[in-house]
Amino acid sequence: MNERTVYAGRVATLKLVDIVGSDRALHVREVVEHAPGAAIVAVDTDATVLLVRQHRPAVGAHVLELPAGIVEPGEEPIDCARRELQEETGFSADRVEPLAVFYSSPGFCTEVLHVFAAHGLRQAEAHADEVEPIDVVRMPLESAIEQVLSGEVSDAKTITGLLAYWRITQSRRT
Repeated sequence: MNERTVYAGRVATLKLVDIVGSDRALHVREVVEHAPGAAIVAVDTDATVLLVRQHRPAVGAHVLELPAGIVEPGEEPIDCARRELQEETGFSADRVEPLAVFYSSPGFCTEVLHVFAAHGLRQAEAHADEVEPIDVVRMPLESAIEQVLSGEVSDAKTITGLLAYWRITQSRRT
């Protein structure tokens, strides 16, 4: 298998990869090697979830999503999730647990997303490092789930994280 790097950046690298298909012909695939990410479903004692709304230039829109970011080299995903929670919302958590791990788009991208659940939230100092402002949105978990099911929430990690958390809480009730 032959591969060539077309672009290498801080977060992603674009490669062209030669593969032999089932037709035995040579095909070229575009592969984005992307750093792993971590996101966190932060739920307060009153079943309120902390989300963030921020402008995402790639889609040209303000997106409602879980606090999340790129796992830095040498950093554990759980530490990244804790860091992003504090940077983006100004909260820290007493307890953080793994919730889900998934590929964002395995047809062309290597990015793995780690989603965690956070409990025991307490106010901390926000350290936003973003150029664009981030708005913290507090919302009842049930309202967030309704927005996922109605299609108002369109971010994959947020949909996955909220539904995974909601499913776990539903199974604990029965």
